[in-house]
Amino acid sequence: MTLAEKLTTAREAVAAREWARAYDALRAADRDGELGADDLERLALAAYLSGHDEAHEDAMERLVHRLDEAGEARRAARSAFWLALALLLRGEPARGGGWLARAQRTLAEAGNPPCPEQGLLMAAMALHHLGVGESEVASDVFDQVVAIGRRFRDPDVTAFGFCGRGQAMIAGGRRDTGLRLLDEAMVAVTADDVSPVTVGIVYCAVVVTCHQAFDLHRAREWTGVLSRWCAAQPELVPYRGQCLVHRAQVLAMEGRWPEAMEEMARARQRLADPPGQPAVGMAWYETGELLRRLGRHPDAEDCYRRASQHGHSPQPGMLLLRLAQGRGAEARSAVDAVLATATTAADRWALLVAAIEVCCATGDAAAARAAADELEALAREQPGEWLGAIATTAAGTVLLAEGAPREAGAVLARARDAWHELRVPYEAARVRILLGEVWSALGDADGALLEWDAARYTFEQLGAVDDLARVAARLAPEATERPSGLTDRELEVLRLVAQGQTNREIAATLVLSEHTVRRHLQNVFARLGVSSRAAAVAFAVQHDLV
Repeated sequence: MTLAEKLTTAREAVAAREWARAYDALRAADRDGELGADDLERLALAAYLSGHDEAHEDAMERLVHRLDEAGEARRAARSAFWLALALLLRGEPARGGGWLARAQRTLAEAGNPPCPEQGLLMAAMALHHLGVGESEVASDVFDQVVAIGRRFRDPDVTAFGFCGRGQAMIAGGRRDTGLRLLDEAMVAVTADDVSPVTVGIVYCAVVVTCHQAFDLHRAREWTGVLSRWCAAQPELVPYRGQCLVHRAQVLAMEGRWPEAMEEMARARQRLADPPGQPAVGMAWYETGELLRRLGRHPDAEDCYRRASQHGHSPQPGMLLLRLAQGRGAEARSAVDAVLATATTAADRWALLVAAIEVCCATGDAAAARAAADELEALAREQPGEWLGAIATTAAGTVLLAEGAPREAGAVLARARDAWHELRVPYEAARVRILLGEVWSALGDADGALLEWDAARYTFEQLGAVDDLARVAARLAPEATERPSGLTDRELEVLRLVAQGQTNREIAATLVLSEHTVRRHLQNVFARLGVSSRAAAVAFAVQHDLV
């Protein structure tokens, strides 16, 4: 294939957003001869979007030098900005800052002509102000960025301006206005002439900010948009930051735990290179949260430790893990110390939720009440249905622990409805366990059984082993005598394993899918604390289950 043919193939691939094919063709063309500035820019773009960071950096550096030599100051400054941004997103602030300074110097030497590139550099400055807590200053600068973008009709600058201003508004306490600006930023990036790099960055920033603002509806909606955008470009490797983890969180909240686990694994893989990216600790922590809910305690603890090694606190997951392991006294002892280390509202709310659960479980209703009151105050300061559902659940939980089932029932019913409205099945099911206790205390046995049965159905669908054992004990008290609280179905699966049946044979015997059999078997392993079929059979024989 001639150089011209390779370039034609590469340009067609870029237009089709087939980034890996474009990268391969452009790399081949680059080896055959010197690329022009346009094709060098295409090479840098394809390298970035197909995950070849070193090749992207090399192409961008060459492009900046080429444009400098050609006297194209504005374009050189713009290219230097994109390189700086990529480095900053990879967690390399010193090098990124150096390229931003290079971009500023390039424009200054050209006489600082009015141009959209000034807006890009101002956006970088505003992000710095936002990062150090100067939200008002950041908002003002982003407002100027929007004005520059509109003046020059530059969609990249305009999108950055709207997105940054929305983030600054939310950080400054103007949540609703900020969220509307984020919506406008998302609309802005749907234009065909917006760089795919800008699209990905804005999508990720909006998803992350919606989580921070406790707007689950927007987080879910925009995560869906981001997922569809990524799915339309199968060869796309970024975006590899915090947004990947938040996408997995949304899947987990929707009850799509296997998909969430797969997404989290991809996030950990992509965040591992280059090392040192802060979001990798968050990815390990959220993986631990999923494993804890699945009853895989040793694996969850390993993930929390890895999160800690990467600079992310293992709390409150570790507190809840200790509680699930039957080590409530240890968890209660740690609550006060953990809360003492968290000073900001963003750090405290999740710790308060865990503290309430631990304190209620260990009989310290007074400490649970103090935590619930603080959480309610935080929810008043930070409006949003998501945090409101969390605070309402906490309030009902404490009322029940204080021996006020009638009052708790009204509050917990609101919490259940709130979680249903938010479409978060796991949390809704956990509330239904508490509602069952309320109705039981008030003498409504049928109402209690209905709530517990609904909770059991959800936990079975999710594979939430510990919660399933908890509700099964209420539905069938005699089950508490069974080893590790195995359900009837899990006992059936265990007995068939002991008979030497494969997963396929068990599925045929019980008229289940193989996937369901695998899930039941994982639950059995987790509940019995074993890691193999042989060990499970040995346990069954020892306890006269076969």
